[in-house]
Amino acid sequence: MKYRLLILIASLCTAHTYAHDSSYTHDNSYTDTSAYADRLMMKEPYARATPPNAATSAVFGTLINHSKTDRYIVAASSPSAGKIELHDMIKDGDVMKMRQVDKLTIPAQGVLSLKPGSFHIMLFDLQHPFIAGEQITLQLTTQDGQSFSFVAPIKTVMSSMQQHH
Repeated sequence: MKYRLLILIASLCTAHTYAHDSSYTHDNSYTDTSAYADRLMMKEPYARATPPNAATSAVFGTLINHSKTDRYIVAASSPSAGKIELHDMIKDGDVMKMRQVDKLTIPAQGVLSLKPGSFHIMLFDLQHPFIAGEQITLQLTTQDGQSFSFVAPIKTVMSSMQQHH
């Protein structure tokens, strides 16, 4: 009886550890595996699939800030792109225009949605076509020099944003 109780307790402790491990991935909901995940992470990221000769794509998802202070993404990198910029879309008269921004602000204990027609991570000089079903790795860097990486699956995305890239 005592032996069964010890096994049950050990099993519960192990399950609790995995449930709180930031490197654990469940249904691709949270893919960040860095020690920085207790403060900033990416939820449900994806990259836009491209036609064979396209030179650009974009990454979307939700940045989540668990810390008590605002966080700022100031740079991004990926082996899949020669150049990466942080972007926003603004309305200029009747036209939506894409513009580069110096940083993406994720409010304290809040979120920033990266989505078509809004904030996004723009990838230039792609090293290969982005094919739906494959994935890419990105690294984001914050204002204090910390960085974290995540994997973004490539998906086919139909949006009006394709006209602007």
